[in-house]
Amino acid sequence: MLRVAALQIRRTLLTWSLLAVAVASPLGLQAREDRAAVVAMAELPRQAQQTYQLIRAGGPFPDEKDGVVFGNRERLLPGQQRGYYREYTVRTPGVRHRGARRIVCGGEQPRVPDACYYTSDHYASFRQIVEH
Repeated sequence: MLRVAALQIRRTLLTWSLLAVAVASPLGLQAREDRAAVVAMAELPRQAQQTYQLIRAGGPFPDEKDGVVFGNRERLLPGQQRGYYREYTVRTPGVRHRGARRIVCGGEQPRVPDACYYTSDHYASFRQIVEH
């Protein structure tokens, strides 16, 4: 009798857990979309504007890791094949290492990206850069 009751409790908990996941998933997708907000070029820090100009010019870049493939493991950017996105360091004044700021651009031609995104928190969130 106790085993039957325990099984019923487990089934009820499982049902509620699955229901919670089903309800939370659309909310998680909405939060992901909110993180991909837009930022005007003029609103970016001066160092990010300079990095963007270097990207459009094809370099030279100050950091040897600039231009390496960005894997989009966080899946915060639109899904693309591996190699589509490349990342570039945005210098942070007073910091000796690469810091947390990056611009990630996607496209077949690095100098003419389809879209670029700015992150100030090391890939926790992104804002698409618009030039207006």
